[in-house]
Amino acid sequence: MNKLLNQILRFGVVGVIAFLVDYGLFLLLTEVCRVHYLVANVAAFLVSVIVNYILSVKFVFDVDKRRGAGTQFLFFTAMSAVGLGINELMLWLLSGLLPIPTSVSKLVATAVVMVYNFVTRKLFLERKEGER
Repeated sequence: MNKLLNQILRFGVVGVIAFLVDYGLFLLLTEVCRVHYLVANVAAFLVSVIVNYILSVKFVFDVDKRRGAGTQFLFFTAMSAVGLGINELMLWLLSGLLPIPTSVSKLVATAVVMVYNFVTRKLFLERKEGER
C-alpha cells in the first residue's frame, strides 16, 4: 500500500506540472490569442500529453521494459486521446450548453480526466508484479 501511495503522490506532482502546462496554454490561447475554446483545448492538451508522458515514464510508473518506447508512447497517446474526448465533451457540455465560463469547465473536465488517466496508465503502462 505504501508503494501505491508513493506512486499516487508522484502522479499528483506530475499531474500538477502537466496541468499547469495544459491550463496555462489553454488560457493563453483563449484569452490572449482568442482561439476558440475547443481548438485551444486540443492544442493545450496535446502539449501537456507529451510533458506528462515524459515525466510519467521517468518518475511515476515502473514501465514494462519489454515494450519499446514507441509502443509505450502509442499506448499512452491512445489512452490520452480518449481522455481528450472526455475533456472536449465536458467542455462542450459545461460551456457550450450551460452558461459556465470555459476557465471553470476546463478545471472540472481536467479533474475527471485525471482519475481516468491514473487508472488506465497504471493498467496499461506499468509492469505487473512478478514480471521483469
